[in-house]
Order: sequence, then C-alpha cells, then structure tokens
Amino acid sequence: MAVMRIACLQLPGPQSADPAARMDEVRTWDERLPDADLIMLPELWRVGFFGFDDYAATAEATDGPTTAHAAELARSRSAWVHGGSFVERDGDRLHNTSVLVDAAGDVRLNYRKNHLFGYKSAEAQLLTPGAGAAVLDLGDVRVGAVTCYDLRFPELFRQMLDDGAEMFCVTSAWPRRRLDHWRTLCRARAIENLAWLVACNAGGTDNGVALAGHSMVVDPWGEIVAEADEAPSVLTADIDVDRVREIRAEFPFLDDRRPTA
Repeated sequence: MAVMRIACLQLPGPQSADPAARMDEVRTWDERLPDADLIMLPELWRVGFFGFDDYAATAEATDGPTTAHAAELARSRSAWVHGGSFVERDGDRLHNTSVLVDAAGDVRLNYRKNHLFGYKSAEAQLLTPGAGAAVLDLGDVRVGAVTCYDLRFPELFRQMLDDGAEMFCVTSAWPRRRLDHWRTLCRARAIENLAWLVACNAGGTDNGVALAGHSMVVDPWGEIVAEADEAPSVLTADIDVDRVREIRAEFPFLDDRRPTA
C-alpha cells in the first residue's frame, strides 16, 4: 500500500436530537463516499460535541451504534474506517472514545480522548479523560489516533512517534472562531514529527456553534495536500505513505532529539 486513498466525511452538526434520524442522515452522506483505503468521520458526530445535555442519554458501549456503523461502512466499502468518536459509557464514567476498524469490520484500535476541553465547555466536567497514546499498523503505515483538543499537546504526538507512528489521524469538532489555530496546529504536528496528518473536522453548525470545517491532509514536510472549506463535504486525497521514510532519511532531525536534556 505505497499509495493510500483517504476520504474524510466532513459531516454537518446534528440537526435533530433523535439518534435514529441522525444515523439515517449520516448514511445518506456515506453514499457520497468514493472508493478509499481509509475513511474518517468527525468527533461526536451522533450527538454533536456541543450537545452536552444529551451526553448521558446518548452514551453507548464500545460495541454500540457508532462502532456498528463504522464496521458496516468498512465491510461495505472494503476499507479501514476511523468511526469518529462517541460518548462511551463505562460503568459510572463517560469517555470521548474513538475506534478504528479494519476492512472486515473488526475493531483494531480504541482511543479515549486524553485532553478534555474545559474552556466555555462542559466536556471536562462530564467526561473522564483517557490515558496514553493509541497506535497500530494500518497496512504498510503505522498510525496513531487523537481527538480534537489533543492537537494542542505535542507531548502526546511524541508518544505516538516513539511508538513508531508515521501518520496521525485526528477526529474533531473544532469551532470556526479558532480556525487559524486549527490550520497552524495541524501543520505543526506534521512538521515536528515528520509524519502524515489526516484531520477530519465537522462542518456547518453544532447546537448553535459554527464549526471550522477545513478537514485536511498534511504531508510530513508540512504541506497541505488537500483541504476542504467550511461547508459539509467529502474530502479525498491520495498519499504516498513511503514519503515519511524518504523525508526522515533525507532530513533526520528527529535523531537529534534530547528528551531528557
């Protein structure tokens, strides 16, 4: 898999509190997807990141409807699917959790968002953070997964790098008012780790909050090779996964790290 086709489903925020109606809406978007090796969805697309009042009522197990949707999509498309994220219920605790499933629909990675957003947000009050990085081999490339606010914490990306990551998958519901930060941070995380970065954001509005959209694919040199605008859409890009190794060999600054200095 030297060349990988990426498809980011930049969904609109939910327009209804009815989970069944939302799932039907998203399935109509699924039909717009081209053939791809990896499909990504945004953060908390079922309830909306800003739907704090509905977190508890819509919380699900790791094998709940969001994971079932990712598995169904993976099997129907013969593709890996990063299912976005969902509010996971684990006993008395809630988490912002994402899964990555293979083309057979089997869950291969679980990640609980490490950094919970507390600025004018109830996420940090309602949810419990995860701990540690999540990395796996996806075909010929080693991939790490993070969620939205995690972008502001480069140490998490270094953990994934140290576990061999060559690509970062970011699922997000980033707001429009901090679009400049989104674009800068996506490029920075790619540049400082010489890694591919695929960021799938939501578009439109979410519970009255304008979202940034601008899902993007960034190469290991920090060049944006594909980028959406703010509207809900499907973003596609073909990437050469070997480019990570070529750039790291040509400009091996990561060898000069002094983590304990």
